[in-house]
Amino acid sequence: MLLPDIQKSQTHISSANWILHPESAQVRKNGMLGVNLGPSYFSFWPGIPRTTMADATGTGALKSLVIFGCIFTAMCGLALFAVAIWVVVDPHDLYPIADVSGKDDIFAGGWIAIFTGFAFFLVACFGICAALRKSRSWMLVYLILMLIVYIFECASCITAATHRDYLVGNSNLVKKQMLKYYADDSDSGAQITKTWNRVMEDVHCCGADGPLDWIEYTSTFSEKFGPVNQWPLSCCKRNSNFEVENPEACKIGHNSSIYNKGCFQYIESKLSLYTWAIGWYGFAVLMFVFFHLLIAMLYYVKL
Repeated sequence: MLLPDIQKSQTHISSANWILHPESAQVRKNGMLGVNLGPSYFSFWPGIPRTTMADATGTGALKSLVIFGCIFTAMCGLALFAVAIWVVVDPHDLYPIADVSGKDDIFAGGWIAIFTGFAFFLVACFGICAALRKSRSWMLVYLILMLIVYIFECASCITAATHRDYLVGNSNLVKKQMLKYYADDSDSGAQITKTWNRVMEDVHCCGADGPLDWIEYTSTFSEKFGPVNQWPLSCCKRNSNFEVENPEACKIGHNSSIYNKGCFQYIESKLSLYTWAIGWYGFAVLMFVFFHLLIAMLYYVKL
């Protein structure tokens, strides 16, 4: 016998007439064998997806995870953007020390992180739209863009982390630059002199490892000023008016009138802080984005 249109049934599948053969417990339509749904067999139109309740629930859960991941990635991207700007601005004014060595890659990593941080934010916002639209093409574009930004951020982190050790792994490189460029008449010399004077006066230190650096090694300063001034006046202790307390006692190296500790520990700590901000925070963001991309790929496959 002929059944009414399937559209009128509870299945709400597009209209079709079905032929029931009770004696064989089979339903045939245009010669196509049906699927057993209990007491009788039904054949679905080709091209209509057979989505179960579990599939819909799983896809919905993945969609929620993708949206949450995109929101968190966007916030992490803005934070990385702000941190990278802070590093590039160089609030401790140590860039000249890195610049004269030709190893300013910590700051180069900061410039890359500015781009990647803002790119993470923009691409994550696009990912939210793609997930809400449930569009495979949009999700594919999102995955490709996020992968490109991910690679650039990897380069930023690796650059900052590896070149930090070269620059401040020990005091030798910083000391060599100080002895060569301090009091030199070149542009680099003027920048290094200004930087070292500020560091020694603000941190109350002298030289890289101590005031003996100016005596034990040949320097541009000693060649210009001779034995009269064994070290710069910035190594001398100052009063509340920022004037040298006792210039004569400082010249002969009296302990009460000269800073005895070196400045390298301060320089190393600040450049390491820049590295932690760019490198290790960047690595933390990359770890989260890695797992987020795995979930986004799974959601893309399920669409």
